[in-house]
Amino acid sequence: MALRTQQIRSIDTVEASHWNALAGTHCPFLRHEFLAALEHTDCVGPGTGWEPAHLLLHDEQGLVGAVPAYLKSHSWGEFVFDHGWAQAYERVGLEYYPKLVAAVPFSPATGPRLLVRPDADHDTVARELIHRLQDITQSGQLSSAHLLFPEDADRQLLQQEGWLLRRDCQFHWHNEGYADFEAYLATFTAEKRKKTRRERRRCEEAGIGFQTLRGPDLTPALLEVIYRFHAETFLRHGNQPYLTRAFFTEIARTLGDRLMVKLAVQGERPVAAAIFFWSQDALYGHYWGALEDFHSLHFECCYHQGIEFCIEQGIQRFEPGTQGEHKISRGFAPQYTWSAHYIPDARFRSAIAGFLTREGPAVEAYATQVAQHTPFRRA
Repeated sequence: MALRTQQIRSIDTVEASHWNALAGTHCPFLRHEFLAALEHTDCVGPGTGWEPAHLLLHDEQGLVGAVPAYLKSHSWGEFVFDHGWAQAYERVGLEYYPKLVAAVPFSPATGPRLLVRPDADHDTVARELIHRLQDITQSGQLSSAHLLFPEDADRQLLQQEGWLLRRDCQFHWHNEGYADFEAYLATFTAEKRKKTRRERRRCEEAGIGFQTLRGPDLTPALLEVIYRFHAETFLRHGNQPYLTRAFFTEIARTLGDRLMVKLAVQGERPVAAAIFFWSQDALYGHYWGALEDFHSLHFECCYHQGIEFCIEQGIQRFEPGTQGEHKISRGFAPQYTWSAHYIPDARFRSAIAGFLTREGPAVEAYATQVAQHTPFRRA
């Protein structure tokens, strides 16, 4: 099978239907529409430190494989922290940036990264994509290539091709076929069940209700409110929001009901919003924000409402984002996430491999420890 490589500087170079025909693009973050919205609305591109450098493979029938990829001049918005590696390069007079990152910007969600047309041999094309990523790294004299949050099939191939694997821990919820939220709570200990009901009741006592809105439901006025909530959350922590106001307008139009917002209202006044993306496989919590600090509203809006949505829709997995041990007591379990790293320089490869060998057991010990605090009744 003769394959031709193409590296493109804009996702618009490839037709949306061709990109979305690749296996894996059921995940909303990997859809052409999502990646295009990031580019069209200046979330990525010149001046952002995220320069699109998507990799395409073509065969006689057309597009057979692809990787969403970016040339990075910093390490922000990745959620896999390698600032120490950059500092080590700088201490010996070498440049760590730019580096090549195969990932979805600002989205720490596990999913396919080596996208292959369904009728092609997956492993053959995926391995070729890995080799081309390595070639681009070396020919471009880049310090490294990083593939973030791969699913298991991609991770195994990357390990076989000699990439270094790094493990981290998030907290995910899994649907065991619950009939409704009360059936889910029935699996909790009495103490934890009482605590969750109290959290939910506090929102009710504050007169707060919830609306489930999809992309087509989001008017310009609602989008303005939702964006303001999201942006102020970043600003309160001294950061600029990753996503622009225009991004929300475009993605509400192009992704349709795969964008879902839980809007908290007090009377007719919106007071908070949690922003989600979803497929039939998973619900992904993306961002949240609130007008003021209501007791337990964050837990209700971001977690309990998301779990209810999964139960109603039959969604098997809920990934609410990074960090947050407080998720454990609300039914989320520790889940390993992965990244893979290609380091051409033998000296740094050896040093980073040693670091990862030391880091891994600490991550495993942490996951084991926090797993003891889940709210479920023991058999």
